[in-house]
Amino acid sequence: MLVFKFGGASVKDADNIINLASVVKLYQENELLIVVSAMGKTTNALEKLTKAYVDGDDEMHTIFDEIKKYHYDIIEQLFDKQDNIFNDVANTFVEIDWIIEEEPHDDYDFIYDQIVSIGELVSTRIVNAYLNKAGLKSQWIDVRGYIHTDNTYREGVVQWSKTKESIKAAIPVLLQKGIVVTQGFLGGTSENFTTTLGREGSDYTASIFASCLGAESVTTWKDVPGVLNADPKFFKDTIKFDELSYSEAIEMTYYGATVIHPKTIKPLQNAKIPLLVKPFTNPTEPGTVIKENGRNQFLKPVIILKHNQVLVSLSAKDYSFISENHLSDIFGMFAGTQAKVNMMQTSALSFSVCIDFYEVRFKKLLKALTQDFNVKYNEGLTLITVRHYSTDWLNDLKAGKTILMEQLSRNTIQMVVR
Repeated sequence: MLVFKFGGASVKDADNIINLASVVKLYQENELLIVVSAMGKTTNALEKLTKAYVDGDDEMHTIFDEIKKYHYDIIEQLFDKQDNIFNDVANTFVEIDWIIEEEPHDDYDFIYDQIVSIGELVSTRIVNAYLNKAGLKSQWIDVRGYIHTDNTYREGVVQWSKTKESIKAAIPVLLQKGIVVTQGFLGGTSENFTTTLGREGSDYTASIFASCLGAESVTTWKDVPGVLNADPKFFKDTIKFDELSYSEAIEMTYYGATVIHPKTIKPLQNAKIPLLVKPFTNPTEPGTVIKENGRNQFLKPVIILKHNQVLVSLSAKDYSFISENHLSDIFGMFAGTQAKVNMMQTSALSFSVCIDFYEVRFKKLLKALTQDFNVKYNEGLTLITVRHYSTDWLNDLKAGKTILMEQLSRNTIQMVVR
């Protein structure tokens, strides 16, 4: 039994959906569960729609119309006008219409999950319909009935025992009948509300299903030839890793490598299921295999960029030392506002931390911190993490950049830069 995950780039247009079907045909003799992300940059567009709705921006309806047009343009290229997929997509989008007709809910993260989740629900309807049209018998399922989470919106915590029970009770029977198509990134609460599992969480969805079903492997299909030492959009002469160990992959994702979601590896490691990262345009190429005893060969340093960072520096209002008690209070505030800490540094009188910038969460965090601390911050920064570094590489990376904070260990250096 195999689990495939196709990201937004692999379903961004009609040609890519046709290519997806051709990839699936290569494996049609296997029991196959397919996890699909929202199409192209739909998640970004739905995030923009969510913000416009909460802010009362008149642009909201224009944004929504553009999202719908993008999807209808794709299905018009793939299906006859009479196909049921047009109704299925319209009935899915109407869920957003119902939401934006009402006054916004007080909890921004709750609204976010109910709106942004529609991207995956629509994309999987389209992919499932096209697979059937292409002669690949498949069935669409709603992942929210199988992956159960708590009520932590935008970072749903998986309730593993209930999730495993739901998946094992239903999915094996469905797989015997044909391909199963479902959504990445999403979960459901006991009150039947939608949660998301964290940005780029479709890889995690695939690993949840694989671990619960005892899959032979998980393959995540990408627009790159495998796991590279750096993002080819920003660096020339990148190299591909043929193999990586689970532990090295965990380190890379922890520091922000976007080719794999950070939570993906652990369920696979526990079940000893290999993760393959392969190019969807060349499906017969080997890609990268991540497994228990994967060979780590670092001919070049691993360079990871995290953009849209904010550097926050705190000092006690009474000029006292930053003590363990202070740190306990600070981390309680970070946890309470779901702030993602990527790097931190402390001195006698100050504590500095680099975090992901989410405007709504950051405003809540500032409000909490300024009660007891003097707060300074810089937005619009980039965090550079280099593993297995060399001096020459570091000198090149630092050229032309203002370094606001730097931290060095035996294998890893991190720099917050402008």
